[in-house]
Amino acid sequence: MNFLKKNMGTLDKTIRISIALILLGLYIGGSIPEGTLTLIIVIICTIFLLTSMVGFCPLYTLLNLTTRKQQKSSEIEN
Repeated sequence: MNFLKKNMGTLDKTIRISIALILLGLYIGGSIPEGTLTLIIVIICTIFLLTSMVGFCPLYTLLNLTTRKQQKSSEIEN
């Protein structure tokens, strides 16, 4: 399955997880009021956490982007 090839680097994953945890913390702490904004934030947090765990971002595929470092051929063989 070449279309699910990992395209997220470690820094990208770390940033996404950090943003998701900060937003969830603000929501749990009561800094974000209930309503449509809350639903949007929960959806964004879920997407950030899922894409970080899998290492694949569908939007990056559409834009032909990657934040993952390219491995050298000697590293791939090992």
